[in-house]
Amino acid sequence: MTPKIIENNLIKEKYFYMSHPSGLDIYIHPKKNFKSNYAIFGTKFGSINNKFKLDNEESYTIVPDGIAHYLEHKLFESKEGDAFSLFAKTGASANAYTSFEKTAYLFSCTENFESSLEILLNFVQSPYFTEENVKKEQGIIGQEIKMYEDSPDWKILINLLGALYKNHPVKIDIAGSVESIAKITPETLYKCYDAFYNLNNMVLCIVGDVEPDKIFSIVNKNLKNRPALKVEKYYPDEPVEVVRDTVTEKFDIQTSSFCLGFKEKMDSGEIRTCKELAYTDIILKCIASKTSEMYQDLLNQGLINTSSFATEYFEGPGYASIIFSGESPNPKKTAEIIRNYADKIKKSGIDKETFERSKKAIYGQNLSAFNSVSDIANLSLAFALSGREIFEYINEIENANFDEISKELPKHLDSKYSALSIVEPKND
Repeated sequence: MTPKIIENNLIKEKYFYMSHPSGLDIYIHPKKNFKSNYAIFGTKFGSINNKFKLDNEESYTIVPDGIAHYLEHKLFESKEGDAFSLFAKTGASANAYTSFEKTAYLFSCTENFESSLEILLNFVQSPYFTEENVKKEQGIIGQEIKMYEDSPDWKILINLLGALYKNHPVKIDIAGSVESIAKITPETLYKCYDAFYNLNNMVLCIVGDVEPDKIFSIVNKNLKNRPALKVEKYYPDEPVEVVRDTVTEKFDIQTSSFCLGFKEKMDSGEIRTCKELAYTDIILKCIASKTSEMYQDLLNQGLINTSSFATEYFEGPGYASIIFSGESPNPKKTAEIIRNYADKIKKSGIDKETFERSKKAIYGQNLSAFNSVSDIANLSLAFALSGREIFEYINEIENANFDEISKELPKHLDSKYSALSIVEPKND
């Protein structure tokens, strides 16, 4: 059970990797002289996994929307008390989050790392669900759901996904609805836990001034071996056509905002490769960096501002979209200009000087991420859970070829398959 040492000589970084006999994948990034340590324990179970089948079952199980997020909340409780109170005794700062495709539990600390790691490993492996504590949580999460329904920053994204996606569950709110979580029972929570919190479906990432041998010793002592389960996840076929062109919602806000998404064709459960991710990131930097023609045009017309304008490649199993977002006094005009520039660059292509500058910028951004224990840990987890490798992605950026980028460009930013989400002031 000797760990592998994975090195990237180009950026002078390395990590230790072990496929533990329990099935858990472990990644340790030693960072000498760093004051803070960080650990994150994640599973391939997110809001999109609402239909699945175990290898010993004939039919699919359909669970209520929002159950992955609900399960995240409930795992912090045990017969002995709340995990947060245990972390408080070691001085660690703990948290957790659920996204569309994963759930993660984490902590950071400057001391007592080993005892905090034992707390993390133990509470994530010790589910405790009763009729009473599950029902109690419904009210708490119900309030959280209502809070997000009143959040324009969140609703603008969920509304966009509803406009882009017809069948894929990525269009469903991560927390579900008040009605859906009311259907959650201890039995459904245990069903999901047994399926997705099997160590064969999980990853542990640790970053900081730590000794790998000592970490592996702690892990060996605290992992609870269980029989491996193969989970078949269900993802419906998704057409490339969007559901609607525009969706608008009003809030008590001062300024309108927009979220413009360009949908891409994906097969059921398909995942983008490291090369595809790297090339898309470079293309986005070419089109929408602060030195780009499009950005300067929008800025000069007063249609965007420097603090809120952003781009993202939003992708996961069976879905991918390029998203532009930000505040704007005229979202529809802003979207029209972005679509026009997208059409223009697809026809004319990217010039080589812009490509080289964007490639260096993306490479520099990723290099700087290795100065942060939280960035390294979260990136490492995200790549591992999606079956990708972080150094491979960085190498693809470094080795990106102008001619190949030019061939990749036509696959993206098709205005025919775009949708616009707007939030605007109620008194507008």
